[in-house]
Amino acid sequence: ISFSLLFISLWTADGFLNSAVARCEFNSTELKDIELIFSYYYNKLEHLRYSSSLDKFVGYTELGVKNAERFNKDTSYLAQVRGAKERYCQHNIGIWYNNILSKSAMPYVRLRSVTPPGGKHVAMLVCSVFDFYPKHIKVFWLRDGQEVTSDVTSTDELADADWYYQIHSHLEYTPRSGEKISCVVEHASLKQPLVTDWDPSMPESERNKIAIGASGLILGLILSLAGFIYYKTKARG
Repeated sequence: ISFSLLFISLWTADGFLNSAVARCEFNSTELKDIELIFSYYYNKLEHLRYSSSLDKFVGYTELGVKNAERFNKDTSYLAQVRGAKERYCQHNIGIWYNNILSKSAMPYVRLRSVTPPGGKHVAMLVCSVFDFYPKHIKVFWLRDGQEVTSDVTSTDELADADWYYQIHSHLEYTPRSGEKISCVVEHASLKQPLVTDWDPSMPESERNKIAIGASGLILGLILSLAGFIYYKTKARG
């Protein structure tokens, strides 16, 4: 995995546009894993570039070639450009790693049964994994402890536009009596795989009804207790 930091400067005059882009390509905070690239553009055409991996300027137009030769002979200017790799790239990359890239968010899993679109199997399970970061994740199925390698389809990691991601894995199967089916998630935020077992004993709609009913019962008991305490307090007064 690699990332980029961009620094852009623009100059305009009489309808012409000059721009310079400094780009830091990196996959760690170590200097050896960072490449600094300075690109110079005239009216969107790149005419000159410095790359720290080449440690020199390269021209792409007649003017760019002349400037590259001039800059490469200027040892003090080359030293200044080399130093930018540490001053700008490594410094800002460290900030990114400490505040963003090293952070992670644990996923939560929802396992449900849906009607299959048709085919050789009569049942389908969907394992939906939400709100995880970073992007890379592994989702797979276990059936009686063995990984399922067929009749499984998954979406790509889908960005939620808030730094978090979601992914959905589908398993088509024919139920067997007494079997155990699990959705397993492996992610950088987890110390060990997150295993969610499927309970086929009750449809999801019925489980939701029971959950709502239980919540209503608990709320009713709380209100009744509050009313009883209020009544006793008023009676004593």
